[in-house]
Amino acid sequence: MFYSMTNTFTTLDLQRKRIGALEAQHLAYKLQHNTTLTTLALENNEIGDIGAQHLAFALQHNITLTTLVLRKNEIGDVGARCLADGLQHNTTLTTLDLWNNNIGDIGAQHLADAIQHNTTLTTLNLSENGIGAVGAQYLADALQHNTTLTTLNLNEIGDVGAQHLADGLQRNTAHTALDLWN
Repeated sequence: MFYSMTNTFTTLDLQRKRIGALEAQHLAYKLQHNTTLTTLALENNEIGDIGAQHLAFALQHNITLTTLVLRKNEIGDVGARCLADGLQHNTTLTTLDLWNNNIGDIGAQHLADAIQHNTTLTTLNLSENGIGAVGAQYLADALQHNTTLTTLNLNEIGDVGAQHLADGLQRNTAHTALDLWN
């Protein structure tokens, strides 16, 4: 499927293509060497934690990708940990959309560790995951040290989680948009 991917595309939309871990592995290999792709949309596939691990490895080596959309891909805490590792080494990604996956508080902790050190990510969408007040606390702590994240989307973190974020944002001068909804 990806063998014919050339180095001329800037946007690749592969939504609803039943991409699983194996296809994600092939795509990740191509991404490592691609120098033109800036947007990759993989919404509504079956990438899972193993596929996320492959894509995270590509993030460590790709120097052009700015937007990665992984909505509805059955990615859990293990996949979030892998993506967090990729973010710690990536210097180009500005938007990571993980809406409607299976990421819980542990996954939020890994992503929080990554955004403490990442200096390029500006938008992180974690809505429709299983992140609660504990995960919100991890993210709030990270926001105190992050100077580039401007938009964070979460939901169903409860009053305690919202208070954690409010406390964290008091010390953050970069953040401009916080989307919390039920």
